[in-house]
Amino acid sequence: MKRGNRRPAPRAEPLDLQLFPLGEPSRSYGPRGVVAPVAGVIEIPGASPASAISVELITQQAKAIIEGAFPRLWIRGEISDFKTYRSGHWYFCLRGASAQLKCVMFASDQRGVPAVPEDGMQVVVLGQPTVYPAQGVFQCTVTALEAVGDGLWRKALDEATARLRADGLLEPSRKRAIPRFPRRVAVITSPDGAAFHDIIAVMQRRCPTVEIVLVPAKVQGEGAPADLARAIDCVMRWGAVDTVIIGRGGGAREDLWAFNSEAVARALAACTIPTISAVGHEVDVTLCDLVADHRAATPSAAAEAAVPVLAEVRAEAVSMLFALREALVRQVQRRRDRVERVARDLRHGVARGAERRSARVTAIAGRLNALSPLATLARGYAVARDESGVTLGSTSDFAPARDFDLLLRDGSVRATTRSVHPAPGTTDENT
Repeated sequence: MKRGNRRPAPRAEPLDLQLFPLGEPSRSYGPRGVVAPVAGVIEIPGASPASAISVELITQQAKAIIEGAFPRLWIRGEISDFKTYRSGHWYFCLRGASAQLKCVMFASDQRGVPAVPEDGMQVVVLGQPTVYPAQGVFQCTVTALEAVGDGLWRKALDEATARLRADGLLEPSRKRAIPRFPRRVAVITSPDGAAFHDIIAVMQRRCPTVEIVLVPAKVQGEGAPADLARAIDCVMRWGAVDTVIIGRGGGAREDLWAFNSEAVARALAACTIPTISAVGHEVDVTLCDLVADHRAATPSAAAEAAVPVLAEVRAEAVSMLFALREALVRQVQRRRDRVERVARDLRHGVARGAERRSARVTAIAGRLNALSPLATLARGYAVARDESGVTLGSTSDFAPARDFDLLLRDGSVRATTRSVHPAPGTTDENT
């Protein structure tokens, strides 16, 4: 099927057929059905070569008759021969069990379709049966298309999810912890929705000291994805908040679809501030839920995840203070016990060291005493010295009539050498 013209062709006026009695001059019809009298002949337009009508006229008449007989209506069938042209228009056939209908859907009517349909998909279309005069083709101009079930919506969501996963935006490792004690929380939602009022009520009840900043945005309908992405970028550039909550209350699948926008999901993943997604009810899971740092089942649950209970925090602080004081007391006591143990060990060590050194000195003194001349004298020996105190240790040091002192254990004796007797085998010059 060739590209159709979006502008509808001018509606042709129906043929004004008139019959005349025999013998009364009849009329012939020109290109636009104008009746011209012809004497003696009754003739229907197109009944003879002389009364032939133009191709444009017949296709325009067929177009007018079909469009007049069929209003816009929903048609069910299976898509086949689907093609997309550079203009963005879609051309396909809608098949039944034993028939088919050629269809065209112009690019301007495709905004409400979540994904490009595929061959074999069961759909219902809202369209106007008509004739395309340029080719004389019976076709349907489609203005709305929905899959039977959630086929198109599921396909769009699966394709977007696959692209986000391929870019690593769904990895659990990139999830950040939500600040436990925030000072300011930004909420991206509709100011008129119940979600914002629920968040305010919960946060004021749990922790009234936290500041709440509303960033208004459309949450459904045309322009909602762009508005949500703009709000996320605005909060990120401001940067004066600790946590961002994005979401809305429950609704139909179409109402929540803005949060399945890939552009919104990527903007949320790029946000440098920890994020909480709270879209719809617990059973509703959107792309924003998948890329956010934390997914809350409801807006109220998001408020609970964003702020603690102030009374619990204060009680925990008091408990921590007592625990810290007890820990300090235990630490001081452990240090004191350790100092006392070290001092006791040091005293014992010094005493044992002194004892070991005393025993060593005693042993050395015993050895020295054993080697002492006094000890030798005590065993009955004597030492001879001359007048100057030099020890006379050899027979050569003695001479007859030489005086010397004989040192004994308990004193000394003055003695005189009478004779010298060297040991056998030695010589004595003084002998």
